[in-house]
Amino acid sequence: MKVVQEKKIFGTDGVRGVANVEPVTAETALKLGRAAAHVFTQLNPRTIPEGARPKIVLGKDTRLSGYMLENALVAGITSLGVDVLIIGPLPTPGVAYITRSLRADAGIVLSASHNSYEDNGIKFFRHDGYKLDDQVEQKIEQLVFTGEIDCIRPTAGRIGRAARIDDALGRYVEFAKASFPRKMSLEEMRVAVDVANGAAYKSTPCILRELGAEVIVAHNEPNGTNINAQCGSTYPQEIQRIVKETGANVGITQDGDADRVLLCDEKGEIVDGDEILAIAAVDLLRAGQLRENTLVATVMSNFGLDETLATHGGNVARTKVGDRYVIEEMVQRNLNLGGEQSGHIIFRDFTTTGDGIISALQVLRIMHTTGKPLSELKACLKKYPQAQRNLKVKAKPPIHELREVVKLRDEVERELAGKGRVLLRYSGTEPKIRLLIEGRELNKIDKQADRIADAIQSAIGAN
Repeated sequence: MKVVQEKKIFGTDGVRGVANVEPVTAETALKLGRAAAHVFTQLNPRTIPEGARPKIVLGKDTRLSGYMLENALVAGITSLGVDVLIIGPLPTPGVAYITRSLRADAGIVLSASHNSYEDNGIKFFRHDGYKLDDQVEQKIEQLVFTGEIDCIRPTAGRIGRAARIDDALGRYVEFAKASFPRKMSLEEMRVAVDVANGAAYKSTPCILRELGAEVIVAHNEPNGTNINAQCGSTYPQEIQRIVKETGANVGITQDGDADRVLLCDEKGEIVDGDEILAIAAVDLLRAGQLRENTLVATVMSNFGLDETLATHGGNVARTKVGDRYVIEEMVQRNLNLGGEQSGHIIFRDFTTTGDGIISALQVLRIMHTTGKPLSELKACLKKYPQAQRNLKVKAKPPIHELREVVKLRDEVERELAGKGRVLLRYSGTEPKIRLLIEGRELNKIDKQADRIADAIQSAIGAN
């Protein structure tokens, strides 16, 4: 059993890697399907009527490898006597919603989010639409590695069935629209949208049009290999170009699985997750609707958020990087707004996970209600300058073992003298180390970031 504990296939956001290379292979997906079917059947607190089978919802984004992994998971899940409800391409938050809507025991989504098409991933939701905690992931991993459930082989009529749910897209469209005030319309608003050739290629334009907006859509023709390819929230210059060319009032750009969003104001300037959080938090504070007057953000979010909320009588609670940690804090304290600088925003009054279009709709509502353009709304956040470096690494030794890097980091922190900070961490989903320095003078912190980055390259750089 000791060997089992050391093996790990889950990262910070499910299982992720190059498709058809371990652990993102058909073989492992089949085992994960079996393990998940077993665990969720036991975990589900609902009473299953006599003769009724447990069921798992299965969705995906638009990657070519989704077909391979989808079929492997269906085989694994049904081999344990559990039914699969296949919903096809739908945003990750849509899978979470459909899981709740269909009273399923769990939801699974095949996506590598903002990564390029060569990658894929397997993410899980509980029956209530929230992501799994570490203990449940560990149990699934243990079953994959030990072969403990190899002997469970239902036969004849006890084998599970797979069925395709044809109205999942329509259900999700109505769900997202319900987060926008019923008596409000987006008529006379021109909205530019970049859906990254990803999971929201149908849903986001449909939602906006049904709410009355004039919609200009780009990158909505997925072919299996063009997801996130020089488009979407990881390539924001594309939405900036579209907004400037079309004279749109606002731009919306999403990632491959549409659980996060960045916006673009009418002047062609990007509005990131911190600015979206600030706009939403100030609005909720003024309405007396921000629970405990507290916004949840990660350690990567700009320190200017703390100052903005303090000005309006609120405060910021900080978590580790990763939307799952933001959500855990929100659930634990029953808070209703949190998110990340990258654009994962959770409006818990409406949904259980980051949802790009629901986040965008809340900002559109605030624009409509206040009559202010997005450029004016985002001015509520005065950002501290940040210098960021994302460096590929050939290994991930504990950071404290990188003596020269740690020495430089500590030196820079002393130079900042309490008027800034240095964050250094490994990516949970890629072979990268992420460096962030925040301070009052951009030129100064930029040079400091270069010095630390050079030391990292010397120690563990990939090139």
